[in-house]
Amino acid sequence: MRNLFQQINLKTILIIILFFLLGWQLGHRDVQVKWATYRPTVSIINKEPPQNIDLDFKLFWDTWDFLSRSYFDKKAIDPTKLFYGAISGMVAALGDPYTVFLPPEQQKFSKEELNGSFEGVGIQLGFNKEKRLVVVAPLSGTPAEEAGIKPEDMIVKIGDKDTTNMTLPEAVNLIRGTKGTKVILTIFRDGESDTREFTLVRDTIIVKSVEVSYKQSLSSGEGKNTNSGKKVAVVKLSRFGERTQSEWNEAVSSLLSENVGAMVLDLRNNPGGFLDGAVFIASEFLDGGAVVLQENSEGERTSFRVTRAGKLISIPLKVLINKGSASASEIVAGALQDRGRAELVGEKSFGKGTIQEAQDLSEGAGIHITVAKWLTPNGKWVNDTQGIEPDVKIESSNENLSSGDSEDDTTKDPQLDKALELLD
Repeated sequence: MRNLFQQINLKTILIIILFFLLGWQLGHRDVQVKWATYRPTVSIINKEPPQNIDLDFKLFWDTWDFLSRSYFDKKAIDPTKLFYGAISGMVAALGDPYTVFLPPEQQKFSKEELNGSFEGVGIQLGFNKEKRLVVVAPLSGTPAEEAGIKPEDMIVKIGDKDTTNMTLPEAVNLIRGTKGTKVILTIFRDGESDTREFTLVRDTIIVKSVEVSYKQSLSSGEGKNTNSGKKVAVVKLSRFGERTQSEWNEAVSSLLSENVGAMVLDLRNNPGGFLDGAVFIASEFLDGGAVVLQENSEGERTSFRVTRAGKLISIPLKVLINKGSASASEIVAGALQDRGRAELVGEKSFGKGTIQEAQDLSEGAGIHITVAKWLTPNGKWVNDTQGIEPDVKIESSNENLSSGDSEDDTTKDPQLDKALELLD
């Protein structure tokens, strides 16, 4: 009897194990079938790559499907963000910080900036030769300038986000924001041993491209500069945006009516803008000839020449530049220097020698693509550490101060003073 019970128990155990294994196999197969037939809930259309691309996109869609299926936080899976992120990564793979994909919100910011009105702190951004995020220039009269932000300040963090490998649009998106809100920038300044934090309150930034003031030329004698009586128009050109040409024409009409004897074109802290804007401004001072050369990927060069009859071709002229002068402002300065039209006074410029084409995409997105590099009329490429060297090097006022200078000396502008002196 005992042996009979043992046989029955053994059979029972074997049956239980058999059913367990069968259930596990069926369940495992069911999981495999579900994985194999899984499709994301989002409807995907237009999956075909361009006809001239011989590339198997299976890896991309496998990754998309696996991420959608397996990532633990399903609420974080936003198909649109994944889509834009994939495009951004593709563009970033080129390794060019100025070639960027702009999702709709960032595209909106970009257009607002070129239009001259936006909410933020007033910083023009770029990258140094190590591809770290830096300030090209703080805009005049903005929270950034008032807080003491300077050209070439490296932005280490925006809020609590490290900027290493951050794209330009991502940085702009973090810095921009509603008027009255705050953003904290962690800055590293060359020559200092530690970072410093700047808390900036966002405001409505309205950027006027062109401003005109009037000075007297200076005569240097006995260690001091004195007014010599010649009236000089000082034209501050802060950007090359959508309203620059109309503002420029108004400024030129105004200074011509003042019967000025000379002019200073101030391109300091001008981060650039539209290429055709640079050609337009340079054409005001040049009697024909080349303004800038564009070189494509094949090494072929196209000359952009003077486009109109300038009204200021013969007026005595000096040009101010500094480390915040970049892109289109460097094109103007380089053309006037190479063509022998004007001396440059100040510091070496930023060094951005590439041209980007802005293209609108569907659904409000956009892309900026580096399409060529530009060179001065004499064929010099100013990119990265090159920059444009001034004919007369004068450091900015803050760098010129000695321990014996008074606080009032911080308002001095030795670069402008030197230009006025040279115009005497």
